[in-house]
Amino acid sequence: MSEPHDGHTHAHDAPPNPYLEKRRNGEETAALEARVKAIEDLVVGKGLVTTAALDRIVDIYEHDVGPLNGARVVARAWTDAAYKARLLADGSAAIAELGYGGLQGEHLVVVENTDTVHNVVVCTLCSCYPWPVLGLPPSWYKDAPYRSRVVIEPRAVLAEFGTELDDDVEVRVWDSSAEMRYMVLPQRPPGTEGMSEAALAGIVTRDAMIGVPRLASP
Repeated sequence: MSEPHDGHTHAHDAPPNPYLEKRRNGEETAALEARVKAIEDLVVGKGLVTTAALDRIVDIYEHDVGPLNGARVVARAWTDAAYKARLLADGSAAIAELGYGGLQGEHLVVVENTDTVHNVVVCTLCSCYPWPVLGLPPSWYKDAPYRSRVVIEPRAVLAEFGTELDDDVEVRVWDSSAEMRYMVLPQRPPGTEGMSEAALAGIVTRDAMIGVPRLASP
């Protein structure tokens, strides 16, 4: 099992981030986008699919289908202490209880954010990622600068996402691989005590399950 890159250094969607925007316009991202655009033009040009249909499919898998699975897992853990214990002990098995799993979700470890520990996930080699519970990986997760910087200076990167942590909060960076992938169990925001499990799932974001932002009270 991979070990975290420990760094005792110093809600919903994160605010606009100059770091991310700069990286999205980098050479690596531009080359990838050019290849994707060429493929898209080919299939659209042949009448196999429309641009609108492609955009809708990407939107569904990036923001709805995949992340909603993970959000339901988080909401269950927040409301069921026994399930939470199983989730932290064996992520893959507990997630399978809710019907989620499959390719790139076979060996999944869930790590919990607390008042004293903040976890964040990266894949330093490529973009290994738990698709069954988080859907499509965000573009910044695949960018080389994020993959390198979050290990070296996690607090600085988190701050660029709008996440400022107190000095006494330990930051743990977990390196996903083809053999083991990670998902963060965010802290339950204050003021949500009376919310149903379904309502709680609605406030959980994909980025919080990667560990970049903390969830704010609704």
